Amino acid sequence: MPNRPRHAVNGPDMPPVGVPAQRDNDDRIWPGEPMSGAEAADLVSTVLHEPAPTRELRDRAVRFLRRHSGPLSDVGAIALGLLDVLLVVPKDAELYSYILSGVACLALVLRRRFPFLVLLATVPGYLAGWSQLAGMIGLYTLAKKQAWRWQTMAGAVLMMLCRFVVWPLDEFFAQDWAHQVENLLWAVVDAGMPLALGLLVTTRKELVRRVTELAATRERKQQLQAEAIRLEERTRLAREMHDVVSHQVTLIAMQAGALKMTVTDAESREIANTIRRLSTKTLEELRQLVGVLRTAGDDDGRPDLTDLRRLVSDCGLAVTLNVDGDIEAIPAPVSAAAYRTVQEALTNVGKHAPSAAVSVLVQLGEDELVVRVRNGRPRGQRTPALPSGGHGLVGLSERAELLGGSCHAEPSRDGGFVVTSRFPLALPGVAAPQAPQHA
Repeated sequence: MPNRPRHAVNGPDMPPVGVPAQRDNDDRIWPGEPMSGAEAADLVSTVLHEPAPTRELRDRAVRFLRRHSGPLSDVGAIALGLLDVLLVVPKDAELYSYILSGVACLALVLRRRFPFLVLLATVPGYLAGWSQLAGMIGLYTLAKKQAWRWQTMAGAVLMMLCRFVVWPLDEFFAQDWAHQVENLLWAVVDAGMPLALGLLVTTRKELVRRVTELAATRERKQQLQAEAIRLEERTRLAREMHDVVSHQVTLIAMQAGALKMTVTDAESREIANTIRRLSTKTLEELRQLVGVLRTAGDDDGRPDLTDLRRLVSDCGLAVTLNVDGDIEAIPAPVSAAAYRTVQEALTNVGKHAPSAAVSVLVQLGEDELVVRVRNGRPRGQRTPALPSGGHGLVGLSERAELLGGSCHAEPSRDGGFVVTSRFPLALPGVAAPQAPQHA
């Protein structure tokens, strides 16, 4: 195939194929300076999204329709029924047909409270009047309210008879069989449509209800499975602590007791006695913790604020305790977390400022519990601080956040330290205690 010249493909005035054409700024479809990506996104968002006043007006209209859906639907049903009568009624119709048709339409205002009686009230207007649509609306409401009950089936049969039978009766009997078959078919259609629509709405509501129940059941099943997994993990952890940690602490206590019996120096004997006492106390706390881990409940076996006075008296510090409120009425998780807050704060004071004065405030408010531990500047010569992992305050914060509260620790102006924890009293499924009433 012979080579064709370039201008035969592209034209004499066009750039080569594959090379983008260069256009001047004056040839741009959108005149003006080029826009950045962010400016273009803002422009598209402005065009596509409706302004705030329009959206607020629409939301108000939707809320109004939802709030007054029942009365509005009744008014609409009556209006449709009357419009149907006015469109089909002949000019020479009898007065009683107007009256019966009007009664049938106005009776629709009670269709949601007395669906079967309203359907019966529409029968005369349907049979001897011109209120066919009112009868169909009544049957739809009955099918939606009563579903497959006998009232619904009886109402459907009545609507079929009203559509099949021609008033006056002498005209009905004068019809040939072809017209009667046609009337029967129309009767089935006129009664079947509202019946099917009402049953469809009822079935849909029942389906939505069952799907909601199924979703709730599935969520509950997942919660139970997660709880079973946590319980299994707690049991495994309790077994490990019992078999390993408790055994090692027991050995420490035994060695300290043996050391106390062998040494003759009074200072060494006192150190051995302290090691044994602390080891024994640690072993008791480990046994309590193992017991808690092996129980299904989360709050059994844990110390709470009712044990606070014993904690203060055993800590070996100069502590002033102030409790404001009925601490026995506090939910167990909150009470246990508050106790751990005071315990950790006193432990930190014992490590870093054992000679400082300490004040502990437990205050029960309207909707929260406030725990504040404050220590002043250490008196006399500063004692070297004991080693600390630095995880105590972090653990307090995490414990408070799990309950929806907060924990804050900071130095005070007088050279001391303040730890403040706040816990909400309104836990899911737990009634909040009443705050004390002050005169």
